[in-house]
Order: sequence, then C-alpha cells, then structure tokens
Amino acid sequence: MNHSSPITAFSPDMFMHNFAEAEPGLSRKGAVEESNRCLYCYDAPCIKACPTSINIPSFIKRIATDNLRGAATTIMESNPVGASCARVCPTEELCEGACVLNDASAPIQIGLLQRYATDWAIASNAELFQPGQRTGYKVAVVGGGPAGLSAARELARKGFDVVIYEARDLAGGLDTYGIVSFRLPQSISLWEVEQVQKLGAEIKTGVRVGTDISADELLEQYDAIVLAAGMGYVPPIGIEGEQLDGVYDAIKLVEQTKTGLPSVNLIGQHVAVIGAGNTAIDAATCSVRLGAANVKMIYRRTREEMTAYDFEYEFAKQEGVEFRWLTLPKRIVGDESGKVTHLECVQMTLTGETGKDGRLVPMPVAGSEFLLPVDAVVTAIGQERQKGLIEQFGLHHAWGVVEVDDVTYQTSNPKVYAVGDIIFGSGRGEAMVVSAAQQGKDAAHAIVRQLLPQQDHVIGSAM
Repeated sequence: MNHSSPITAFSPDMFMHNFAEAEPGLSRKGAVEESNRCLYCYDAPCIKACPTSINIPSFIKRIATDNLRGAATTIMESNPVGASCARVCPTEELCEGACVLNDASAPIQIGLLQRYATDWAIASNAELFQPGQRTGYKVAVVGGGPAGLSAARELARKGFDVVIYEARDLAGGLDTYGIVSFRLPQSISLWEVEQVQKLGAEIKTGVRVGTDISADELLEQYDAIVLAAGMGYVPPIGIEGEQLDGVYDAIKLVEQTKTGLPSVNLIGQHVAVIGAGNTAIDAATCSVRLGAANVKMIYRRTREEMTAYDFEYEFAKQEGVEFRWLTLPKRIVGDESGKVTHLECVQMTLTGETGKDGRLVPMPVAGSEFLLPVDAVVTAIGQERQKGLIEQFGLHHAWGVVEVDDVTYQTSNPKVYAVGDIIFGSGRGEAMVVSAAQQGKDAAHAIVRQLLPQQDHVIGSAM
C-alpha cells in the first residue's frame, strides 16, 4: 500500500528554503539588550556547567561593550568549535540551565549570544589566534571532527606539526555531515576547520587510516597520535525486510541534505523513523522538510527513556513529527516490486526491571502485533563502532569503546590518545559536540606535558 502523492520534483529553491537555518540570530540591539541582563556573576555557575569552561560572563560583557573580537576570542579560546556549539549545545541543560536568573525571570540566552559573537568573527574573517613557535614534534590526528579539530588546534598553537587524516572529502565530522542544515549550516563547521588550517595544521582528506595508510606507519612517523575517528553508519537492526527499496540509514539521509540536493524523494510519503536519539530526531525533521506527508518515530520505550535532548523533542513536535511510544518494529513489509509498504510492529510494556543502562526494560505484549502503512523506513538505532581501526593500533577496548586514562585520554599504547565518540559508551559521559571538544583539548595538553615537560603549558596566545 502506497500513500504517496504523485512524485513532484524537489526544486533547488524549495530545498534551500526548507533547509535554511531555522532559528534567526540576534540583532545588534537584541544582543546588547540581552547581554545587559547578565549579572556577570563572580563565581558564575554557567562557567562550571560548560564542559569547555567558557568564561561566559566575560564574553557577554564584551558584547555589551561592543568588543565582538574580544567576545569571539574568549569563546573560541575555550571551545575550538564554539560557533557550532552555539547552535547545537543543549544549553538549557548546561549553561542556561545553571543561570542564576532561572529563579527570578528567564535565563540569559547564552547560546544566542555565543552565536552572535562567533557569527561576527565569521563575517569579519577574523583570525583570532596564531601558531606557536615550532617544536619539531609531529602529531597525527585520526579524524577531523570536533574532537580531532580541537586537539589539532591546541597542538598547532603550541608549535607542533599536526596532520589530520580525514576519510571524508571535507573535515568537520558530525558538524559538517551529520547535523541537519536548518540547525547547523555546513559553512559554520567549515569555518572552524579553516581556523585550524590557518594555524598551520595540514588536513589530508579522503585518506582512510587502516586502508590508505596503516596504523603502523603512523606510529613510526609521528611522536604522538590522537585517535578521534568517531563512529560509522547505522548498523543493521536485524529484522526482515531491511533490504527493501525505501529503507534508509538516518545518517546517510542527513548527509545527503548537507552536501546538496538529495536523491532521496520523500514528497508525499509516510515515513517511519526507528529510534529516539538525537540522530533519529534529525532524520525525522529532515524527512518532514524533504516533503514527507507524515513522519512517525517508532520507539520501544517511553518519552522518559528517550535519549534525545528535550529541545530536540520539542522541535520535532513543532515540525509535526508524531511519536509512537512502546512500539517495537518486527518486520518491514514490501510489495512484489520490492518497495516498502508496511512496518509490522508489536506493542510493548515496561517491566519493573532496570537494565544495565539504568532504563526500564521493555517487553512485548502478547498478540498485539499490527501493521503500520508506510512508504519509507529510516533506521536510527546508533552507529557502528570502529573496532577494526582500534585493533590495528592494538588498543585495549570494550566492544569498540577504547579504554583511556580519565585525565589524559592516553590509551594502552602511551603514544596514542583517544577522544570523542570512539571512547563514548559503557557509561562514559554524553556524546555531545562540546564534550568532544574538551576531550580534544585535554588530550592535546597531555601530549604537550609528555613531550615538552620543561615548558609552561599555557596553550598559545590570542592575536
């Protein structure tokens, strides 16, 4: 059964309109008024709530006094991907959630103010930092996402020769390819990449470590290695019908919209998205903007157990996404031509038992199977781990989660440090862009301490 309307071409103009940044930035007047609301707390809880410890009162004060270079420098000093984080950080859970004004009125709009300052830096083509004096040490960074870029920038500012090996055509990782454009335009991420390049870091794109160059070669050629390779695509969910026409990987779907007019045509279609994390939300809202007539998110637990941020959930509801809680996909059904027609599901109930992840364990309700008419199914149940790459380096890991020192991020090979999604899991923190940025910084500082133990470890200097 197919509910789709006659296929209509998705024009470039329609695509540009639908995927333009959803939330407008602050005007100059709005930014000044908002910054003047700040109490500039001496012992600011917002700083403590920021994983990268941005001096938030300081940059807001600089906006109030029209010192936008100073504001942008303060932000980017602490967070090398601060322009992206201004758009994608769960600020209501972090800095804004800690704002002392929550009890009196409304918290300072820290995310929008951070965006205002970094947008100025982008528009002004400002160079905020300079490379340090050359040390002669060479560091390879495997992966050019937020964690890898942060490590590379800190090392370049300290005078290390840095080469980033990036498997994709463009660096930036998740920020460049994996977050929908109407939340994070690709140009923002690429500006952050450019800032790292301007400090002298070399980025070799289209080079896959483990295939185009071996781990052994890197270990031989470099004084230290930062493994920041992230994760792969969505793994198979293991149900019948995954091979049918109309079944999509959520990450690949979002990628298509980040790199140009997508080939996927969802106009008029009924779409089911399996999963309830941030990637699933992105896939669902992306499907809406690709013209889907109806989008349902299918999740075997309840709203309380979903891993997506609250603001993501609210945004999805505003976009018209529907949620089918306590629903487990069992089979994808197709017609004789091999095209998706239905998703067979079963109703679930939560037991009183708690799983290893701390969430209640769901179980099927006997005899509750039903068919949901759909034209497309998008899978978003997590990502494959880089076990092959990890094992090439000979690192200790638990099911693809690299084991590291909690402070230095040094692995079982003292020459190799690991940061970002490749160490996320097994109860280690949240997979946030801002957390990955801080891990990259911390690993870089640990490398400096290891290779230059006699030097002052204040990283770089602002211009």
